[in-house]
Amino acid sequence: MAKENSFDVVSQVDLSEVTNAINIALKEIKNRYDFKGSKSDISLDGEELILISDDNFKLDQLKDVLITKLIKRNVPTRNISYGKVENASGGKVRQRATLVQGIDKDNAKKINTIVKNSKLKIKSQVQDDQVRISGKSRDDLQQIMNAIREADLPIDVQFINFR
Repeated sequence: MAKENSFDVVSQVDLSEVTNAINIALKEIKNRYDFKGSKSDISLDGEELILISDDNFKLDQLKDVLITKLIKRNVPTRNISYGKVENASGGKVRQRATLVQGIDKDNAKKINTIVKNSKLKIKSQVQDDQVRISGKSRDDLQQIMNAIREADLPIDVQFINFR
């Protein structure tokens, strides 16, 4: 009997890389001419980004700078869920953004549907915030990986523990 091969589908954001990207973005903001005299700031509170700036235009510029730095550090930007822009003290605007960690039930169902529709001899099971996919053939598992990559999921997924 052949042994079972498996891998886990996860959605993770490396918080140390996010911190590095924030620090690099803040350095760039200090040196940019359009931010001179501005009280713009980016901070990380647990798994929540807090962006503060003088007005909506500068807030959008702040997000653009942050996103480019996150992309350079290989942080998935699809895992950032932005909240509403709210007024802060001193006439500033604030926006909170949550870093999505793990696969929620809806996305886990979508991944299970992809596995079932593939018609391959593969099993999938949801384990907390990840999905374990197992089967006898490594080729089938790689086909499922490609199908999941090509699927239009609202979060970025990674494949770990390939055995």
